[in-house]
Amino acid sequence: MDDARAPHGLIQAETPVGTHPGYMPGFGNDFETEALPGALPQGMNSPQRCNYGLYGEQLSGTAFTANPPERTWCYRIRPSVKHSHRYARIDLPYWKSAPHVIEDVTSLGQYRWDPVPHGDGLTWLTGMRTMTTAGDVNTQVGMASHIYLVNDSMIDEYFFSADSEFLVVPQEGRLRFCTELGVIDLEPQEIAILPRGLLYRVEVLEGPCRGFVCENYGQKFELPGRGPIGANCMANPRDFKAPVAAYEDREVPSRVVIKWCGQFHETQIGQSPLDVVAWHGNYAPYKYDLKTYCPVGAILFDHPDPSIFTVLTAPSGQPGTANIDFVLFRERWMVAEDTFRPPWYHKNIMSELMGNIYGQYDAKPQGFIPGGVSLHNMMIPHGPDREAFEKASNSNHGPDKLDRTMSFMFETRFPQHLTVFAGKEAPMQDDYIDCWESLEKKFDGTPGKK
Repeated sequence: MDDARAPHGLIQAETPVGTHPGYMPGFGNDFETEALPGALPQGMNSPQRCNYGLYGEQLSGTAFTANPPERTWCYRIRPSVKHSHRYARIDLPYWKSAPHVIEDVTSLGQYRWDPVPHGDGLTWLTGMRTMTTAGDVNTQVGMASHIYLVNDSMIDEYFFSADSEFLVVPQEGRLRFCTELGVIDLEPQEIAILPRGLLYRVEVLEGPCRGFVCENYGQKFELPGRGPIGANCMANPRDFKAPVAAYEDREVPSRVVIKWCGQFHETQIGQSPLDVVAWHGNYAPYKYDLKTYCPVGAILFDHPDPSIFTVLTAPSGQPGTANIDFVLFRERWMVAEDTFRPPWYHKNIMSELMGNIYGQYDAKPQGFIPGGVSLHNMMIPHGPDREAFEKASNSNHGPDKLDRTMSFMFETRFPQHLTVFAGKEAPMQDDYIDCWESLEKKFDGTPGKK
């Protein structure tokens, strides 16, 4: 392509005819893309001399002997060691990592929060607010959940996490992630997956911006096994989009912030580190449109487990038990006959953090508003409030379209511990526990009576 800059300022590869501008479809594919013709070596990974004077470098997301290995070969203006200098510790006081157990904050219970209000002058780094942590970042198990509040772009500032993969769920506003491997624009009802070790800058396209982040310490997210559901529905691989190559060649003082073992460090460099001109491999960022998720469910009677709504899962090493599941509750038809259709009352070995993207959640018609968060920790009972119970128990059981709703769940096998921010500063609904107070005893021992 010629040396024209895309609207985001990076020099970007052309996309094949029939694909979305700036993106390549597929999940887990071995992609290849180049922003300059001939920048990508053919037939080998590490030629003696790369075209354009580029440096060949591999980014590995797994051990070399993993099956399959996850790695991407990058052909860049400078090797990454030129984007790394002496490091100095910095403090981002609202961003926490596991283990993080606070003595005077009680994580045992049912909790719900109103949307965290926006602040001023907040970037992707300074606007991150950790709500819960689980597991141990040092042993690469578990997760953290965050609210992000962003209204300022990062200027000549970049970030990567050596600790974790990020799953980003916008609720308000539009963001741009300028990454080493290309550009992802993100808005509500979409998600992005940013791999561990990937360097990027976050810009505000339309603010203020608020959303949710699942920081995954363990194995990367993958598509769930569908079992007897078969090859189709749920999240289809072709609907995930990886960015085409895009690069900057700018000599400007820049700051790189690294998250490593739960601590933050900065280093100062003399250029933009977004200088990958071409790349190929299967370790890449993605975006995904949640409106393309095709839910499945009961079409005669009974209520399946919520696992049928899993979009992505991060394995734990224990078959059938996830380190994290990302579950989506979107618009769908409810048709099961003689069935209590909302989520049933239950206690669960998994802990569940939910967020509301828009609309009304069917099990909690009051109080769980867009931008809000709830937490039901492991083995803590929860379920519909009285209004939802009475409506579902007494309504006409014809087909019903559950419309204008989109909520999600970060579910993990680990207990989630509240941070000081979640327990003492975030707008917690102190009366949330009372939503079950009015549930009535309905027991009648008369034989055969419902």
